[in-house]
Amino acid sequence: MRFSVLASGSTGNCIYIENDEHAFLVDAGLSNKKLEGLLGGIGRSMKQVDGIFVTHEHSDHIRGLGVAARKYGMPIYANEKTWKAMDGLVGDIPVGQRYTFDMEAVKSFGSLDIQSFAVSHDAANPMFYVFHDSGRKLALITDTGYVSDRMKGWISGSDAFVFESNHDVGMLQMGRYPWNVKRRILSDVGHVSNEDAAVAMSEVVEQKETRIYLSHLSKDNNMKDLARLSVSQTLETCGVRPGEFVHLFDTDAEEPTELVTV
Repeated sequence: MRFSVLASGSTGNCIYIENDEHAFLVDAGLSNKKLEGLLGGIGRSMKQVDGIFVTHEHSDHIRGLGVAARKYGMPIYANEKTWKAMDGLVGDIPVGQRYTFDMEAVKSFGSLDIQSFAVSHDAANPMFYVFHDSGRKLALITDTGYVSDRMKGWISGSDAFVFESNHDVGMLQMGRYPWNVKRRILSDVGHVSNEDAAVAMSEVVEQKETRIYLSHLSKDNNMKDLARLSVSQTLETCGVRPGEFVHLFDTDAEEPTELVTV
């Protein structure tokens, strides 16, 4: 199984996952032209993509969904409440391309199994995914106000994580956002901070080589270096020494990460 975080952040999100048989996107939060360019950056094409899994209906996750669906005729997977919330946001997607993926369900594509699980975010019915292939495990979890024990159970022991590290609390509190927006971000249906993300990470990693991609960083309330430092320090405080078997990686809103094998 191979993957690349094509884009991650408040301006747009998309993740590419493939094995030898299938290729999928999780979310399509950028224009179709931009998605095509990002895929080209890792030597792939939208024509190779077998479908798109949607996490929730916020624009930074579905901006290019309708155009991609119509242009390439690919299946789109989302839960029923998310489909309803997307009505009027993505244009017409033919019925034959609209697939329902229930919460806490599994869909299998050859050797690739995809599990869905609930997160806590201010959307209709947000959920993320864990990909399994040949004993390897990739967990995707962003856009959640906290990481519950149930979420940890779904993602625990993954070989790679795309994990939200949205904001530095101090930057957010002192920043330009109005208080109601700050309160929403800090709430249980907002986004997790660097430190809270690291505490959760420390509870789901196992004693094996693990890649963690720090994702969905706020462009106003976080910085890559700060996120990496905060997460590293908190992990170490929790007894996990980054670089020993856990390795941290940046993601970007404009550039894809390297296509790597899990």
